[in-house]
Amino acid sequence: MIKLYGGARSRASIVRWYLEELAIPYEYVLLDMSVGEHHQPDFLKINPFGKVPAITDGNLALFESGAILLYLNQKYGSKELSIEQQSILNQWVLFSNSTLSALFVEASRERELPKLMTALNEILSEHSYILGDEFSVADVAVGAILSYIPLMLKLDLSAYPAVVSYIKTLSSRPAFKAGMV
Repeated sequence: MIKLYGGARSRASIVRWYLEELAIPYEYVLLDMSVGEHHQPDFLKINPFGKVPAITDGNLALFESGAILLYLNQKYGSKELSIEQQSILNQWVLFSNSTLSALFVEASRERELPKLMTALNEILSEHSYILGDEFSVADVAVGAILSYIPLMLKLDLSAYPAVVSYIKTLSSRPAFKAGMV
């Protein structure tokens, strides 16, 4: 059984959301970061950097939310992808973890927000989801970060109606509600 290690207010919720979408059993291990449970020797064997999220699946230990999402998609996702399709999916997961997440860095936010949201708004004006009309792990990666923006950064996204609609669509999914707690 998969074990997902997380902490309060961590990206483990993104992985939980995708595990819920996949409807596969998992155990959630909530580490108390305030007392240093993430720096204990047993957890450092899973992630030597002492960060969450991390998973174990059998003998595999894996950290970094994007890497975990891609692994889960390849192992448990129902759709077989060509190398080209997989590369595009990887692109969006990496975009989420790097470019889009950079909005949480105050120094670049004012400059990057309009560029990123304008492009995403155009994409989401043409399609229901990031890769078209079918939900994928790319939506978990991108959608999770987008859903954090109004909550954590208190930014008004009303100038980007397709992005706002996309966030509402994703946040109404049962797996989102179960995982993004």
